[in-house]
Amino acid sequence: MVRKLKYHEQKLLKKVDFINWEVDNNLHEVKVLRKYHIEKREDYTKYNKLSRNIRDLAQKIRDLNEKDGFRAQSTHQLLEKLYSIGLIPTRQNLSLTDKVTASAFCRRRLPSIMLNLRMAQNLKTAITFIEQGHVRVGPDIVTDPAFLVTRNMEDFVTWVDSSKIKQHVMNYNDEVSFQNLPMCYLIVAVACSLERMTLSPVININIDR
Repeated sequence: MVRKLKYHEQKLLKKVDFINWEVDNNLHEVKVLRKYHIEKREDYTKYNKLSRNIRDLAQKIRDLNEKDGFRAQSTHQLLEKLYSIGLIPTRQNLSLTDKVTASAFCRRRLPSIMLNLRMAQNLKTAITFIEQGHVRVGPDIVTDPAFLVTRNMEDFVTWVDSSKIKQHVMNYNDEVSFQNLPMCYLIVAVACSLERMTLSPVININIDR
């Protein structure tokens, strides 16, 4: 049986609730892992640590003298780096670093980018496509769902040339484009096809002669 806490012990622990803090933290972690379909908990731990380091670094820069040239230089470099990775929406000011969390890193994972680009209906499907080798970033095939895509590389996320998924998408796009053509264009296309069918025997006869 646990003994009753003494007065000075109760006073020290009065404002600290270790049990609820641990439960709340674990619940948030589970939510993020499920939301972004992260299978490796170590990935979340890394993102959490990195985001905390970024916030700490930003705070240290804030603590520098406003007239210090090093502060302005460091601010510019940090904001430029975070923006290029895609962790912050603009390069406006250091206050944006307060919103850099583990979830910000999760949103830069390749499956999340594929979802934004409408290359997959959900994260689970995107992860399957990646693991099966259907996706490349630039010239490189990527099979790791934890791959982080920078802002500049977003436009280079596409299907592997030999992928059956790519062929299926191209065929689907061709069908949709054809169905969306105005009726007048469809009539012209059909008329041209019929004309070619009608003239082909004549051409053959002339050649034979």
